[in-house]
Amino acid sequence: MYPRLLPLIRSLNHSSHQIQNQPQSLLLSLRTLCSSSSSSSLQSQSTKSEFPQTLAGLRERLSIESPTLSDFTRLRQNDDYSVDVGTKKNPLPKPKWMKENIPGGSKYAKIKKKLRELKLHTVCEEAKCPNLGECWSGGETGTATATIMILGDTCTRGCRFCNVKTSRTPPPPDPNEPSNVAEAIASWGLDYVVITSVDRDDLVDQGSSHFAETVQKLKILKPNILIEALVPDFRGDLSCVEKVSKSGLDVFAHNIETVEELQSVVRDHRANFKQSIEVLKRAKDYAPVGTLTKTSIMLGCGETPDQVVRTMEKVRDAGVDVMTFGQYMRPSKRHMPVSEYVTPEAFEQYRILGMDMGFRYIASGPMVRSSYKAGEFYIKSMIERDRATSSISAS
Repeated sequence: MYPRLLPLIRSLNHSSHQIQNQPQSLLLSLRTLCSSSSSSSLQSQSTKSEFPQTLAGLRERLSIESPTLSDFTRLRQNDDYSVDVGTKKNPLPKPKWMKENIPGGSKYAKIKKKLRELKLHTVCEEAKCPNLGECWSGGETGTATATIMILGDTCTRGCRFCNVKTSRTPPPPDPNEPSNVAEAIASWGLDYVVITSVDRDDLVDQGSSHFAETVQKLKILKPNILIEALVPDFRGDLSCVEKVSKSGLDVFAHNIETVEELQSVVRDHRANFKQSIEVLKRAKDYAPVGTLTKTSIMLGCGETPDQVVRTMEKVRDAGVDVMTFGQYMRPSKRHMPVSEYVTPEAFEQYRILGMDMGFRYIASGPMVRSSYKAGEFYIKSMIERDRATSSISAS
């Protein structure tokens, strides 16, 4: 059994109702979790070195250390892994940890005003992100962040979880958008920015040239800014992947969205797991040394814990550096229903497991989204450390 996941089985011995109403018990459980995680780290590191750094080696190690399906099944039976959502006729209220912040503040108002002036779109608004208030107002780090969405606000695909509007023939891209986006972001004084886009299957190059131009113009205006490009799969066209990978970005992100087994249920029929993994693999090959790759999945779509672990293994084998986990939240009744609310403690165990697998950074929590300001803060620090180390080595 995986030593650093043992605390999940030991500490989650209360129901979800008790977790919400007995903070002292929860605190004691978390202390037990942290203590166990710390004491097992040396043992985990020693065990890692005994196996080759391949998917087969990772699976061999996890077959000895990881929790079995029966362990997770027992957690489910005890209502310790997740909280029920109820039925269609009798839905249950969201758990307390799913409460959202109301947007507001001077930074929030400034960013929103600038976006409207330049007719720019953000995935924060289009996808109704629950963290919009925190990210735009600055949150804990004090740096306001908005994830800019380029290539228009209309997607050519219809994923069952996404609230962005769709059309087979969206309006053509605004040729001035790369310049407008670059000017807007440069004026905000940000250190780290995420640029994403809708899928544009209607365009010959899937919008990759537009994406690359946006990154390049922003780097000209502000060379030291760190840019994360959260891109579509470009229908697997590797020339598009190469173009964006070499545009000057610092983080190449592409979301697999869900576990391998649920791809056809959650995503548009033109997307699939194998294609997305190939995009992430090849981006790592094409991009300059030091460029990070990143992906994200939602929990609460009907996946099982063993499916999540197997998906994590394959993502890590593709060389991905950063992975995020968040709770799926249904944008409207037209969208795919939520199957369950995964507990914060279960999210934490996926984070621990991911770090033990060799990911450089894992952001995992109910309110975490792929473009999450807290995560970006740590990724920024990681990139700066890498560059500082590289400079010292070069000298």
